Formats: sequence, structure tokens, C-alpha cells
Amino acid sequence: MTESKLRRGLKRAYIRVKNAFSKSPSSDNSKVSRWNQSLKLGATKPQVFAYQLIGGRSSRLFPLFKDLDASLKKSGMKTNFKAYVSTAILASLLLVTSSMIAVTALLFFVFNLSLVLAILFGVGVSLLAGAVTVIAFYSYPSYRADSLKRALEEDLPFTAGYMSILAGAGVPPDFIWRSLAQVDASLAVSSVARNVVRDVELFGFDVISALETTALRTPSERFKELIEGFISVVHSGGSAVKYLRNRSQQYMKLKQIALKRFSDSLAVLAEFYVTLMVAGSLIFVVMLAVMAMLGGGGFGPLDSGLMLQLLTYLGLPIGSIVFLVILDMISPKR
Repeated sequence: MTESKLRRGLKRAYIRVKNAFSKSPSSDNSKVSRWNQSLKLGATKPQVFAYQLIGGRSSRLFPLFKDLDASLKKSGMKTNFKAYVSTAILASLLLVTSSMIAVTALLFFVFNLSLVLAILFGVGVSLLAGAVTVIAFYSYPSYRADSLKRALEEDLPFTAGYMSILAGAGVPPDFIWRSLAQVDASLAVSSVARNVVRDVELFGFDVISALETTALRTPSERFKELIEGFISVVHSGGSAVKYLRNRSQQYMKLKQIALKRFSDSLAVLAEFYVTLMVAGSLIFVVMLAVMAMLGGGGFGPLDSGLMLQLLTYLGLPIGSIVFLVILDMISPKR
């Protein structure tokens, strides 16, 4: 009796061990497949991958980025707030780690600095890189929202005129926005109209509710006024043709004023560019060349030759990039 119980116990233990070893390859394969899927997802959708990786651990940091949620909604970026913040945190952590290792190794092995100084410089550069990364992620939605705002306001006279023509032909409000969604895809108003059509067709909104949601998310106050006025006219049963025609004329006058201001600003910017980047750089180059010929020293530890190289390879390109950024910020899209 005891031997039979012992045999049955040994048999059960053997079966358990056999099942455990037979299941382990499949479980390992499943883990490998999950990792492969995660890597593929990270290559195609980094926001989703970052949220799956550190989203739960970084939930305490989300309140620090609460202002970013409104900027994301107004920028037109189809990215979830938590996923975007997770991407920013993951990117900053990766950049901090890689820059610290790279700078420390470079200073220690190439420039032969002491290990302590190399580590200190590496920590400083890595913290600076992380701060710049977070600031870039924080500022990018605001930049996108400002670009969308300018694009919408540039097209407002033509958008209102197009809508007034359709309203004068007796087209219903929902079909007006469907027609706007089918115009040139490069226009900002076309993407906004496609969102309205999506809310109506996929999410079951009526056209008024979809327009109210769009008015809350648009970064342009003028476009918001146009939508809210259009909603009021539809609700009250007023003349949409007169309202849209008056808005088109008003926006056309504002566009003419904006173009006049842009021409004045462009003239001032051109004078600054010629004075600083052309005449100023030539005067500085001639001064440094004369100082080098006479054997005069530079400014402190910087000799004239080094200052000339800094001006040529750093000063002029950075100054030109700054002027291009300013020109892009003040110039109309079309």
C-alpha cells in the first residue's frame, strides 16, 4: 500500500516536472513575441510605446504638465495627453543617460581629463540636455497651435466667402462643412472641417454640437467667432448668406491691414539684417584682420584668429537662422 502511494506520488511529480519543462519554451516564445510587438509598436507609434513602458510610473508627474493638455487640443495633434507626456519623459531620460555616458567618456579618454571632472561635466551636460528636451516637448504643441492659428486666419476671408456662396445656393449647414472638408487638403480649414465631419458621421454628433466642440478647440479667436456666429444664425433662423458675406468682407479688410503691417515689418527687418549681418560682419572682419596683422591681442583669452573663426562658423550662421525664424513667424502663410 505504501509502495503504491509512493509510486503514484513519484508519477505525479514526474508529470508536473515534464509539463513545466514542456511549457517553458512556449512561455519564453510568448515573451519574445510580446517584446517584438513592443519594439515594432515603438518604431511606428512611439507615444503608445512610451506610455506602455513608463505611463503608470510617471502618472505622478502628469499634474506638472496640466497646461500642456489645452495646447495639445488646440494644436490639432492627434496625440493623447498622457502618451505625449510619457514620450517627453522617456526621451529626456534616454538623452540624459546617453549624453552623460558620451560626454564623460569623451572627456576622459580623448581629452585626458580626470575622472571626477569628466563625470561632473557629463552630469552638467546631461542635465542641460534633459532640460532642453523637456522644454522642446513642452513648447512644440504651442508652436503647432500658433502655426494652425495663422493658417486659419490667413484663409478666413476665402473660407467665409466660400461658405456664403454655398449658403446662397441653399446648401444645408452640414453639407457646407462636408464641402469644406473636400477642398484642398493643404488648407488648414479643410482639416478642421474633416474633424467636424468625423464627429458627425463616426461619433454621432449633430452638426451644431460638432461645431461647438470645434470652437472650443480652435486656437484662432477669429475662427471661433465665425463658428459661434454661424451656430447662432442657424439656431435663430437668420440669414446665413448675409452673415457670412459680411464676415468675408470684414476679414478681407483685416487681411489688407495685416499685409500692410507685414510690409512695414519686412522693411525694418531687412534694414536690421543689412546693418548687422552684412555691414557689421564686414567691419568686424576687417577690424580683426588689421589686429592680426599688427600683432594685437584679442579680447581676453580669445585671440583675433579664433574670434574670426567663431564669427565665420558660428556667429553668421546662427544670426541668419535667427533672422529666418523671425521672418517665418511674422510672414503670412500665403
